[in-house]
Amino acid sequence: MLKAQYNARGPVPEASIEAVSFEKPVLDSGQVLIEVLAAPINPSDVLTLTGEYGMLPPLPAVGGNEGVGRVVEQGAGVDAPAVGQTVLLPVGCGTWASHVVASAGELVPLPNDADPQQLAMMTVNPPTASLLLSEFVDLAAGDWVIQNAANSGVGGYLIQLARLRGYKTVNVVRRESAVAAVEAEGADVVLVDGDDLRQRVLEATGGEMPRLAIDAVGGAATDRIAACLGEGGILVNYGAMSREPCQIAPLNLVFKDIQVKGFWLARWFQQASAEQKMKVFGEVAGLIAAGKLHARVAASFSLEQIKEAVAAAAAGEREGKVMVVPNRS
Repeated sequence: MLKAQYNARGPVPEASIEAVSFEKPVLDSGQVLIEVLAAPINPSDVLTLTGEYGMLPPLPAVGGNEGVGRVVEQGAGVDAPAVGQTVLLPVGCGTWASHVVASAGELVPLPNDADPQQLAMMTVNPPTASLLLSEFVDLAAGDWVIQNAANSGVGGYLIQLARLRGYKTVNVVRRESAVAAVEAEGADVVLVDGDDLRQRVLEATGGEMPRLAIDAVGGAATDRIAACLGEGGILVNYGAMSREPCQIAPLNLVFKDIQVKGFWLARWFQQASAEQKMKVFGEVAGLIAAGKLHARVAASFSLEQIKEAVAAAAAGEREGKVMVVPNRS
């Protein structure tokens, strides 16, 4: 059995992490042993390795915050989930491992016949996209939503969910080479970021101004996307890919009454009821199993290749998610 462990944090995310062996754990009552099928590497995972994320586990730690696996052994007193059942791994349990132990009662069963790599990405990015669309503005069919970082994992899910709900999307990317992949997701409009973004958005929407803007970049990009909103619009920031603070001019903040809010999925998980969580996960799992929601996979790596995997995830100009597939034959 292997796990991707790190004992320190630093500016080069792949430097401290490595695959180490461990003995098969002894199960306590109520626990199950799970063979990990797939686990993604998210931007938050990279920031955790560099020490820049908002919530850091004590060291030493095993990487990975989400994934899916298959139950291979039950402890005493466990009737379900059954051996062979695909399950969603608990958030933050160290999913970059060949096997994990979890309490049976906290596991969410998933369709056994769905693509495990697609299911593995359902804990973080799809709920983020879904909640960004529902928690801040009461949108109606035909409304426009604008987002930057549209070629990101969240961006792709947001495009698909918006289309399923009847919304139209303006999608901003930072390079021309990303346009085609975003269009293939079903985007209504794709534009490369720039100083004249507002003018081009108005031309593309026929003069309609979105009431909701989703920002994952920060820096000056925040103000450019804010300028595209109508009066009283809401801008939600959930990331800082530029590594710069969000900037917004008084013209937008004061005179257009734009509201700026933040969203962190970890906080939502802390505050949401079990019913709210199951509603979101149920929607996402159903759409993935039905083939209506997907994410691009750029590459998949074994646990022995964890350094290469983290380096690939941290690199720029990548189309799709980097996956860890621990038990690939």
